[in-house]
Amino acid sequence: MNVLWLVSITIPAAAAACGLPPREVGGGWLTGQLGALAALPDAPALTICSVDARLAAPASGAAEGIRYRVLNAGPNMLGAAFSKLLREGGFDLVHIWGTEYPAAAALHKAALAAGVPALVGIQGVMADCAAHLLDGVPDRYRKAGPVEHAINRVVPGALLDLSQKNFDALAASEAALLQNARYVTGRTAFDRAAVSRMAPAARYYPCNETLRPGFYTGACWTPRTFGAAPRLLMTQGNYPLKNLHTALAALPALRRRWPGLTLDVAGWPPLDKGPLLRPVIARMFPYQTFCRRLARQLGVADCVHYTGPLAESAMRQAYLDADCYLLPSFSENSPNSLGEAMLLGLPCVASRVGGIPDLLADGTEGRLYAPATDPAALADAVAAVLASPDEGAALGLAARKRALSTHDPAANAAQLQAIYRAILIEEARRP
Repeated sequence: MNVLWLVSITIPAAAAACGLPPREVGGGWLTGQLGALAALPDAPALTICSVDARLAAPASGAAEGIRYRVLNAGPNMLGAAFSKLLREGGFDLVHIWGTEYPAAAALHKAALAAGVPALVGIQGVMADCAAHLLDGVPDRYRKAGPVEHAINRVVPGALLDLSQKNFDALAASEAALLQNARYVTGRTAFDRAAVSRMAPAARYYPCNETLRPGFYTGACWTPRTFGAAPRLLMTQGNYPLKNLHTALAALPALRRRWPGLTLDVAGWPPLDKGPLLRPVIARMFPYQTFCRRLARQLGVADCVHYTGPLAESAMRQAYLDADCYLLPSFSENSPNSLGEAMLLGLPCVASRVGGIPDLLADGTEGRLYAPATDPAALADAVAAVLASPDEGAALGLAARKRALSTHDPAANAAQLQAIYRAILIEEARRP
């Protein structure tokens, strides 16, 4: 079986094999699933493809029996590049990871034209992400003026009206791709319902994700020294969908009970280029401006710490150093950060949205709260974990047991291989 994967980023193994600069952050679920699938005794022949239009020329390489291709085609040339790749590769099946980026649509169209079956993997549900992107953000931060748009054309910022426009476009791209999809894989009731709406004729195959290898082995989370000020951890606070603003609004109530409590935010920190540029940055990055002002108004700016992007080992340690993981997002399908926290046995509090209830059972494996915009509900859920260390530890142990099953590398690889075979059998029966 000869399978072509399309992924939205150039994973570290691909960069190394192709002689490209290393990438240390991102794509962990791809690395985990790739390693598990390649380890099967009857593993398919795999080619992993990504697109990077910044490259001067396409790149290729191979390592450990896996071939890698990084195309440098721009949006208007993707179709031709993929058609050529399909002709030369002799692939039996294409697996497209993600639905919303331009390369996904281009390869899906090329595969249909070439008669190569394509399996489309749902990651997030972009229509839901677009609908809730700016929940809880005041109107004055949502729309930029002509000056900001003029600056953005020269030095891009993070204007929220443009972010909304981009998410709306991604949702439309996802809907267009799924409308013609024959085979789709997902893993939650949430994404299955979305596929039923957008691709009613498609065959849906459930398959869970495999996470980064470092989270399956080594030390697990243990409660920290009694009396130590609690440390909360959340990830990706740099755009509104992850809902840092509600987490900030929950902090005053928690600080009244635990005065030394802190919140670590993993991911890109707020941009700061010195006092001369701060007024410009404040206008060009309205969400970070909103969060900074909100933290100051609430008196919690001193307890919020930004870690910057963390590679796998550092991210693992950040989980182990925390007392509770927060995921207050407005939309999620199967967030890898939650799975990693659960694998380590860290007590988790998450919003009851999207596919999260399929991963974490409220009251037995963690705490879910609703609505996602309610800081009091979030604070109450966190307090329930922090107030009873024994209960929090029990939740973490149960979550770890669940995650070891959900994210079992061997089981997920075998399931994915079975999906590939089922598709090829069905295709052979087509007239």
